Amino acid sequence: MSDNRLNCQPGDEAPPLARPTVVPHIASWEAERVSAELILKPFGRGIGYADERAGDRDRHGVLWRRTPSRVGRGRPEYRRVHARRQREVMTDLRCQVCAGPASRTDAGWLWLLHDDRAVEPPEWPELVATTHPPLCVPCAHTSTRMCPHLHGAVLAVRVADPRPWGVMGSIHAPSLLDRRRPHPVHSAMVPYGSPLTRWVLAAQMVRMLHGCTVVDLYAESA
Repeated sequence: MSDNRLNCQPGDEAPPLARPTVVPHIASWEAERVSAELILKPFGRGIGYADERAGDRDRHGVLWRRTPSRVGRGRPEYRRVHARRQREVMTDLRCQVCAGPASRTDAGWLWLLHDDRAVEPPEWPELVATTHPPLCVPCAHTSTRMCPHLHGAVLAVRVADPRPWGVMGSIHAPSLLDRRRPHPVHSAMVPYGSPLTRWVLAAQMVRMLHGCTVVDLYAESA
């Protein structure tokens, strides 16, 4: 049986968000804020850390935001994604909330998306590029009640082929005030293989969703 919380139409009154009782695995905590000095690499080769070390870049050579692991210290920052934990669960296709295995059936892994079918092309959500990792079924139900991103318009999708696509992060350029230092220009999704990967400080991994099937989350968990 379907649930109206998963089928809100534009203009419908959405149920109020529940008070968060679970801190998602990919959420940041206050004590995990850190800054590191960025430099311009010689000969236009992009950006790097002044004290760059192993682990700062992924296998594609993309520089990642440094994010220490200090779970439970300070307050949770629900709107700020922890770069390393997001990358880990997105790489392994684990649940973004509990970090356990994401739900998988013959139709694919479970994703929850904001339902944009009213404003997107008919093939949507096929070929959507997303920074949101998949979920297990219990955590998907929790997310429908507590996640502001999904509030009022939730779409459950099974994805047969969620392909690694690129990263989301801050694009940098030489500063106008100090040509020796990089300056953040804007945030964007950058595909692997793009020349811009040399200039991005990655904060989240992106997958492109191929083979999407819209499903009824409540029927699947019956």
